[in-house]
Amino acid sequence: LHRLPESFPELQNLTCLSVNDISLQALPENIGNLYNLASLELRENLLTYLPESLAQLQRLEELDLGNNELYHLPETIGALFNLKDLWLDGNQLAEIPQEVGNLKNLLCLDVSENKLECLPEEISGLTSLTDLLVSQNLLQVLPDGIGKLRRLSILKVDQNKLIQLTDSIGDCESLTELVLTENQLQSLPKSIGKLKKLNNLNADRNKLTSLPKEIGGCCSLNVFSVRDNRLSRIPSEISQATELHVLDVAGNRLMYLPLSLTTLKLKALWLSDNQSQPLLTFQTDTDPETGEKILTCVLLPQMPSEPDCQDNLPRCGALESLVNEMSDETWNERAVNRVSAIRFLEDEKDEDDNEMRTLLRRATPHPGELKNMKKTVENLRNDMNAAKGLDSNKNEVNNAIDRVTTSV
Repeated sequence: LHRLPESFPELQNLTCLSVNDISLQALPENIGNLYNLASLELRENLLTYLPESLAQLQRLEELDLGNNELYHLPETIGALFNLKDLWLDGNQLAEIPQEVGNLKNLLCLDVSENKLECLPEEISGLTSLTDLLVSQNLLQVLPDGIGKLRRLSILKVDQNKLIQLTDSIGDCESLTELVLTENQLQSLPKSIGKLKKLNNLNADRNKLTSLPKEIGGCCSLNVFSVRDNRLSRIPSEISQATELHVLDVAGNRLMYLPLSLTTLKLKALWLSDNQSQPLLTFQTDTDPETGEKILTCVLLPQMPSEPDCQDNLPRCGALESLVNEMSDETWNERAVNRVSAIRFLEDEKDEDDNEMRTLLRRATPHPGELKNMKKTVENLRNDMNAAKGLDSNKNEVNNAIDRVTTSV
C-alpha cells in the first residue's frame, strides 16, 4: 500500500493510526485534518518527507517515524506541543531543527541510527525529557545545554565519535544509565562524580587512559564497565561507590588493583577475556615506584593481547626452567622482561636473607600454553616413572644373579 487515499483525513474522530511496514511512500498533504489523532505510527516505511500540515495535530502525543528514509525534519515539528514520545531512529537525518526545543512535554526522544554530527543547543528546552537515545551517529561532542535536562534518566550515546564528554553532564542529577560505548573518549570529566543516582555506567571500547578519582562520588553505581580501554590503574576512590557489584576492567593495561577494592561487596570482577571465574584470590603487594599498598593476583601484570605476535606470550619461569630442554614447538624461547618481586614481610632479617626469600612474579601465560606446559610436564613425569621402573627391574635382575652366583 504505497499511499493512503486523499479522503482519508476526513476520518476526524480517529485517535490512533498505525500503518507500520506497508511500504508507504507518502502521507496525504492534508494529514493535519485528523485533529483528534493522539497516536501516529509510521515505522518501517519508505517516507522521504513529512507534509507541513502535520503541525496541525495539536493533540498528538506519540509519533513514530522510525526506519524510514527521512533526510529532513520540518521546523514545524516544534508545534506539536503535546508530544510525549518521538521516534526518529533509522533515518538519514543530518540535523535536528532547533525548534525541537519547544517540545516541553516530550519524555522520550530517539534519534539513533542517523547521520547527526551535532545536536542543537536548544535541546536544553526539553525539560520533561527522561530518555535521550542518540546511538550510532557521528557526534563528536554533546551540547552544554544537556546539563539542563534535570529529569533525564537514560542517556545512550554509544557508537558515535565523541572525543570529550561535556562537564555539564554532572548537572543531569536524575541520570541512572549512561552508555558511552565505542567512542573516542580519552578521559571522563570530574563532574561525573556528581551523578548520585547513576546506576549503570558503560564506557567500553574507548581510549580512556585514566579515570577521575571523583568517580567514587557515584554512590548508587551498581555496574561499571570500562572494558577494552587503555587504563593502567584504577583510582582507589572507586571504593567510595559502595553499591558497586559488577566491575569490568578486562582488556586494559592494568598493573595492579587498589587495595580499597576489598571493602566492596563485588559479585563479579572481570580482568581478562579468558578468565574462567569472575572472582579471584588476591594478595597484597607494594608498588615499587610509589610504595603504595596494592592488590595483585595470578592475572596481574598481564601482557597485552597481540593476536599477530604470539611470540610475545609470557613464560612461567619455574616451569620453563624444568622443561626448557624439551622440543615442544608451541613453546617460545623468548624471555619476558616484565618481572616483579613479592617479598615476605613476616621475617625481615638482613638484605641477603630477603633476597633468598623473594618470589618472582611473572606475567601470566596464555591458558592454551598452560595446557601445553601441563601436558609436557606430565609426559616428563611419566618418562621419569618409566625410567625408575626400568632401574628397579634391572636391580632385581642383578640381585638375582648375585644370589645364584653366591649359591653356586
